[in-house]
Amino acid sequence: MTSDRTSDAPMERFKGTLVSALGIPFVDGNDLTILKNGVEIFPAMLDAIGAAERTVDFLTFVYWDGEIADTFARALGDAAQRGARVRVLLDAIGAMRMSRALIGRMEECGVDVVWFRPPPRWTAPGKASSRTHRKILICDDEVAFTGGVGIGAEWEGNAEEPGSWRETHFRLRGPIVSSLGSAFLEDWLEASEDTPAPPSPAPTTGPGTASIQLLRSRGGLEWSDRATLLWVLLSAAEKRVRISTPYFVLDETTVEHFVSAAERGVDVSVLVPGPHIDHRVAQVAGAAWYEELLEAGVRLYEYQPTMIHQKVAVYDDAVASIGSANLNQRSRLQDHEVQLIVADRPFAEALSRMLDDDFALAEPVRPGAWKRRPLHRRVAEALTRPFRRQL
Repeated sequence: MTSDRTSDAPMERFKGTLVSALGIPFVDGNDLTILKNGVEIFPAMLDAIGAAERTVDFLTFVYWDGEIADTFARALGDAAQRGARVRVLLDAIGAMRMSRALIGRMEECGVDVVWFRPPPRWTAPGKASSRTHRKILICDDEVAFTGGVGIGAEWEGNAEEPGSWRETHFRLRGPIVSSLGSAFLEDWLEASEDTPAPPSPAPTTGPGTASIQLLRSRGGLEWSDRATLLWVLLSAAEKRVRISTPYFVLDETTVEHFVSAAERGVDVSVLVPGPHIDHRVAQVAGAAWYEELLEAGVRLYEYQPTMIHQKVAVYDDAVASIGSANLNQRSRLQDHEVQLIVADRPFAEALSRMLDDDFALAEPVRPGAWKRRPLHRRVAEALTRPFRRQL
């Protein structure tokens, strides 16, 4: 997707504010493609692996089961057998369901498979809790993928039935690929016995016009760059905020930023799962803040057809936030995430049009009805308070 490079005051305002707050520059010259659901995501990723001649680096939190799990293992093994260096990094908790037979098959083909933070070490309980939740695929240092998808049967298909999840992933080309490579390498070097190699010079130009800021966030005790990013985006928005997240478990300070945005007249809409969700307790925990958000004017919508797992947001139709992070306490405080802020109006507008379709399949949470919710719901929300940091 491209832009005519004309002056865009809202976009430049966001960029300047984010660079000042995070100290991370934007990288120009990038091209992005939106991939919707497994029917588009998996063929694009597999085509890139199949075309790789030199290197494949793959990091994922979820690698479970289903036909797609076997297909990916075969594709990665084939790449190694034709001479590419293939590195696969799996989170030891998120991918624990993965078939050990698939791992053995990949290793026999020459794939280097490494587990991130095998559980648990009683001498380092914090590491057992802090996971890598990043999703990164990089082929030949030329094309990269990131977003929300995991490798499992839930993501197959086109979200046409409750068992097929609604997801969005992204293909990237340009200098940002090198930045994503550093996020992969950060976790790889911790988990493997490799020593860092001298970095290759990152390209300074690319095939597109999107300007991207990449945030590699790690867990913190009460704060992280991921929290700062969200607070800055909410504070800088002037007209409209649209967010889609599978897990919406906020802390008090983040709630205050949502409320502040709505009260100063920003149209804030948040899309969350409805009847279909894989972690019901997270849904209950997040609902504890609904009343305060609704009273301030934040509009909440529950997606109806299936589980919605995408992690995307658009601010003033000028910048978009994409990546692996959820809007919950684990992403804010514990897990390793990768988040990209894309400053490119055509891309932001395309993502917003996609969200139009998703919001059309959702039911609004109505303030009056929510206030009248049953007592047992209120009790369940209160009971989640002690362990919301884990959700």
